[in-house]
Amino acid sequence: MNYLAVDTSGKYLTVIAKNGEEIYEYFDENCGVDHSVKIMIEIENILARAKLSLADVDFFACTVGAGSFTGIRIGVSTVKALAFANKKPVLRITSFDTLAYNKDSGKVLAVIDAKHNGYYVCPYVDGVAGEAKYISGEQLPDFIGFSFLSSEKIAGVDTEVVSCVKGFIRAIERKEKDITDDINSLTPLYVRKSQAEEGR
Repeated sequence: MNYLAVDTSGKYLTVIAKNGEEIYEYFDENCGVDHSVKIMIEIENILARAKLSLADVDFFACTVGAGSFTGIRIGVSTVKALAFANKKPVLRITSFDTLAYNKDSGKVLAVIDAKHNGYYVCPYVDGVAGEAKYISGEQLPDFIGFSFLSSEKIAGVDTEVVSCVKGFIRAIERKEKDITDDINSLTPLYVRKSQAEEGR
């Protein structure tokens, strides 16, 4: 199936389009706070590269978190709007999926740096996700027997740096059974409250 997929959950921006058997990728590893500025431009660019119109897209996929609160909101709202306007189904992917699906099997821990010695983590055993949590750096060694996968090196931790783009594509392929017409299933995954909410 043809699809358009967006990931704005980190400091990077990923946009992927599939037309037939061909997959087209855009990846900006340091988009920073420019997601709202770049997202529609890069969606238009990649659709042009893939020779796709929005009407040609069979479904829209979006990473819903965990990660940057602002980035997640931008990606989710954009994809929901496109899906609604074009009456297309959606697929919900987590940031943990984009890390974990770089591996086919085994025990892996998807680790996302939440800053200030905090981490979002989710264990996977042979591709099946466990419970996502927010933990401190001191708790990482508790996951004995797991290989740690992250998009960036974690100081003091034996981490394998993997591709969010490759993992995103593989997650979409492996979770196509979860495609739904329920656009409201694209809700942000917040493993913990934002700093603003915690300060209330």
